[in-house]
Amino acid sequence: MIGQVLGERYQIQQQLSKKPGRETFLAFDLVTQQLVVVKILKFGGDLEWDHLKLFEREAQILQTLSQPTIPKYLNGFDLDLPTCKGFVLVQTYIKAVSLEAHLKAGRTFSESEVKQLAEKLLEILIYLHEQKPPIIHRDIKPSNILLNNRSGNNVGNVYLVDFGSVQNLAAVEGGTFTVVGTYGYMPVEQFGGRAVPASDLYSLGATLIYLMTRVHPSDLPQKDFRIQFEQVTELSLEFSRWLRKIVEPSLDKRFTSAQVALQALKQPNLIDSAPLIPRKPAGSNLLLTKSAAELQIIIPSFLQVVLSNFFKFNWSLPIIIKKMFVGLHIIIEKIVSFAVFIVLFGWMFIGSLVAGIYFYPLMGWVILGFLFFIAIHKLFYKVRLQINQEKIYFIQKILGFQIMTSSLRKDIIKIERICPHVKIIESPDSFSSNLVRSSIVVWAGTQKYELTNLTEPELDWLAYELSEWLELPIEIRQVHTVKSTS
Repeated sequence: MIGQVLGERYQIQQQLSKKPGRETFLAFDLVTQQLVVVKILKFGGDLEWDHLKLFEREAQILQTLSQPTIPKYLNGFDLDLPTCKGFVLVQTYIKAVSLEAHLKAGRTFSESEVKQLAEKLLEILIYLHEQKPPIIHRDIKPSNILLNNRSGNNVGNVYLVDFGSVQNLAAVEGGTFTVVGTYGYMPVEQFGGRAVPASDLYSLGATLIYLMTRVHPSDLPQKDFRIQFEQVTELSLEFSRWLRKIVEPSLDKRFTSAQVALQALKQPNLIDSAPLIPRKPAGSNLLLTKSAAELQIIIPSFLQVVLSNFFKFNWSLPIIIKKMFVGLHIIIEKIVSFAVFIVLFGWMFIGSLVAGIYFYPLMGWVILGFLFFIAIHKLFYKVRLQINQEKIYFIQKILGFQIMTSSLRKDIIKIERICPHVKIIESPDSFSSNLVRSSIVVWAGTQKYELTNLTEPELDWLAYELSEWLELPIEIRQVHTVKSTS
């Protein structure tokens, strides 16, 4: 195709790469008089459905990005030639050399240069992962990282290219994934078809190890899936610890985000204290169930918690006895709920009779009734948040009564973690308090679903689980709130 003009505008000059069903060329734009990169997806025997899906996704995502360190989308059109039919994607050409080419040419990188490179790539990943929804590159490796304008000990400008494997988390439906990436740079979870923002961190770490050791990651020894790189290179203790953490095979031990990894790189004392993936706090009575089709969170009532703790039993007991205890627990909860329901209405009935005879005590009955209602609310109020592939349901129950609100799943736009920052002031006005509770808020359009009255570790854990399942970032919102000492 060399010399051929596509779309009456782009003259092919040379081939840059070739993959099954796909070719990439350097071309000259006859209109702008600029060099561009032209990617062609060819119809034919090598074309698979996944190739078309990834090609379309790359074009869609590049149109949403505006970052000088990432190629920019310029054009896209159908290709209909006698010898070739398919789709064309045109993007900006970055005049730079790949890390892979630098290594093949014999260039070496000092630890200082590798750290600079890591910082600049992490800044790019922060930009991608903070998109809504997050964008995961899924194929970070030396051939997809470009450098130019190197001077002295400065690594120069850094670019991340080839978004042919990119995944927009919102594009995954029904729990289906396309497994892409390059062996040696892919973390364990990506082999299983599941990529998360931290997967890009592993690929970045493997790339940096390749630069320092000049040995492909897959050729380095491994122990428990951990790359053993320390014995083949000399690194500072801090940077070695940082690399070990970023290429942890287990997600719950790896840096949780590019922002956290960047902070730890700049401040080595934060490496070991970097937050891990939150787990369910010990002793928590929250119930969480999830599958590819549905996630459900249940916040039990206070009475349920008390009875559950009261009827805890040794698991060595026979199964029949265990079932008897569980059944007894449920029966007692129902009896107590019914008894309190009868007492509540009986009290209100008697209160009405008394109020008819003695008008002034009415205020006292109202206050007592209000306090009693609060007590009942604390005892019996329970919440269920249920999300499936179509809808989100928020169900509140008390004494058998149920209030349910719902929205479409597609309307869910963000997850907020509300973190109040309380300031204590001295004020004679006892009503000056403006307290905001710690909570999680799931927004579906303008409708919000709030989980509160939980401990901070419980909220952190649930926020993480919701973020992972909905594939939306957690937006931390600090709210300044004032509490009076009087």
